Amino acid sequence: MKIRQLHEWRISTTAAIKLQKQLALLVSLNETPDNFKYIAGVDVSIDRLHKEGIAAVVVLSYPKLELLEVSRLRGMVDFPYVPGLLSFREAPITLEAFSKLSITPDLVFVDGQGIAHPRRFGIAAHLGLVLDIPTIGCAKSRLCGLCEEPGIVVGDCTDLKDGDEIIGRVLRTKSGRNLFMFL
Repeated sequence: MKIRQLHEWRISTTAAIKLQKQLALLVSLNETPDNFKYIAGVDVSIDRLHKEGIAAVVVLSYPKLELLEVSRLRGMVDFPYVPGLLSFREAPITLEAFSKLSITPDLVFVDGQGIAHPRRFGIAAHLGLVLDIPTIGCAKSRLCGLCEEPGIVVGDCTDLKDGDEIIGRVLRTKSGRNLFMFL
């Protein structure tokens, strides 16, 4: 699997914010795969006490959604927890997990923000740029933007906007509760 080395990961928070602003300009919202066979989902769990993380990448066939491959990696996490800078904390271990895959996914779902981020460069956008694979961020919390509450039925959704700019979609995943934002 091709992983681009765009920058160093061990940088200050000030440098990370500056880098996010620069790299956000490289994100394309227009590229979607015409025909994809493999999709992946990725998440990281952090043990804050021991500064250790476990990254997991799961690859499924599409459209059958058969489990094809799993890559798990345990490693040290040395970037501090800073809201809006999750990728600098979780991406290094996640990329190591991706490097162990034998199947390159055509589309990746990431537990975290994509462009629904103050600098339009959350972990999903960051991973997409480094992996050169389209990504979709699936976040459980809102970092920025405003939206109308979607309907109460599973699948109801509404735009997440920052001013006039649409930066995501808010989706009802369970009737009456649990919203997830995409993009």
